[in-house]
Amino acid sequence: MSWKKDIEELKQREALAEQMGGEERVARQKAIGKLTARDRVDVLLDAGSFHETGKIAGRAAYGADNEMTEFLPTPFVVGRGLIDGRPVAIQSDDFSVRGGAADAGIWQKLVFAEQMANEYRMPLVRLIDGTGGGGSVKMLEKDPRTYIPQTPGWEWVVANMASVPVVSLALGPCAGLGAGRVAASHYSVMVQGLSQVFVAGPPVAKAIGEDVDKEGLGGAEINGKNGVVDDIVGSEAEAFAAARKFLSYLPASVHEAAPRVQVNDPVDRRDATLIDVVPRDRRVPYKMRRIVDACVDAGSFFETGRQWGRGLITGFARIDGWSVAVIAGDPMFLGGAWTADVCRKLIKHVDLAQTFHLPVVHFVDCPGFAVGVKHERSAVVKLGVQAMAAVYQARVTWCSIVVRQAFGLAGSAMMNPTRLKYRYCWPSGDWGSLPMEGGIEAAYKREIEAHPEPEKRLKEIRAWAEALRSPFRTAESFYAEEIIDPRDTRPLLCEWANLAQRGAETGPSAFGMRP
Repeated sequence: MSWKKDIEELKQREALAEQMGGEERVARQKAIGKLTARDRVDVLLDAGSFHETGKIAGRAAYGADNEMTEFLPTPFVVGRGLIDGRPVAIQSDDFSVRGGAADAGIWQKLVFAEQMANEYRMPLVRLIDGTGGGGSVKMLEKDPRTYIPQTPGWEWVVANMASVPVVSLALGPCAGLGAGRVAASHYSVMVQGLSQVFVAGPPVAKAIGEDVDKEGLGGAEINGKNGVVDDIVGSEAEAFAAARKFLSYLPASVHEAAPRVQVNDPVDRRDATLIDVVPRDRRVPYKMRRIVDACVDAGSFFETGRQWGRGLITGFARIDGWSVAVIAGDPMFLGGAWTADVCRKLIKHVDLAQTFHLPVVHFVDCPGFAVGVKHERSAVVKLGVQAMAAVYQARVTWCSIVVRQAFGLAGSAMMNPTRLKYRYCWPSGDWGSLPMEGGIEAAYKREIEAHPEPEKRLKEIRAWAEALRSPFRTAESFYAEEIIDPRDTRPLLCEWANLAQRGAETGPSAFGMRP
């Protein structure tokens, strides 16, 4: 007896699932410039690699003859596929089915993808477009009672933060659980003008007296600058490209090392421009990104979080083909001072590097914590010591390039000084417990005032202090391990990147990364 009839029914049900929310709603989705849930999967993954799970799951209605008369698929497309030949788990919300709300679907599908990523040790990509939560109040008509809230499967969300790379792409309005899924990731992206992320939408905000639209409540302008998401892009295609790029620097899980790639950039390349990239006048800023680009493998620097915590540059790069996490002070923004947001940004990036065992390269230019009432009110001291703790807790190999300033508590956290100080200092290095500018007049006030030629005496003291600031004086006592020609930075980093692999570890870290 053949099972052909059953297979025909299976194909029919799969065809119904592929219609998603129906022709009208799919057309509405495309009319506003959005791809469908299935189109997004096809664009993101390697061609032909997607294997869907639970395709025919949904809500069906049956007639008296037990034949199906209606079918509405779940608003979640889940499964597995390949990105650059490496397996990934994937979730794709279908906004055409009741706005991607979980009350129209089967929440177990989302949990399935989270669990698969965790147990099979593969990255997870979430394509989020909808609430993904408890749905609307109208659901009470079907089940006339309220419930004590819980979030099924959140244990897998938490576990994945400590075990596999998680990428969330916000591709539409993301509220409630949808917003939570965006935030609970290692790398998140929004599309300008297309996606919004908020706890609850405009109708709920209006109930508390705030009349605002979706963009004003949770658009890219807000979430790109407050750290809720890491990057803002101009299109869905750019979001998919960013996800693929991010994953290329990371291992599939904490149980593996990040893949090494072949590069054509010579390890002995010396960039002649580095000799004068830092101005001799300490008050003049310079472009730190130029230094980073010159030292890592050509074209490999991938910056994340550019719009927030702007005093610190973070991202990933390759050095002699090895993946590394990059941290760099940016003197173009508040001189590179550590604000509360800079501290938050540093904590996340160091914890991410620790979780996935990526060596850290720190290009140091830090005048200390940001000073002033505004920064005190933002709890910069509290967040600052948390950032220092993140640096001290990290066990990954670490190399610091001291480009210019390193002052105070924040300056001391260029690395964990209780471990081997593998660092190189440029001749432009300037360090201490606090900058001398402004301190000389205070420290020698009486002496200067009592001198018959105060201006002359002040000039003499300044000349004396300037001589003391020479990094060569510091190196005399081995407080600075090496002063180097800036043009030698890349060759030395390439040597370090290979040595760093000797101390590389895999497996779970002693502490799990929080979103």
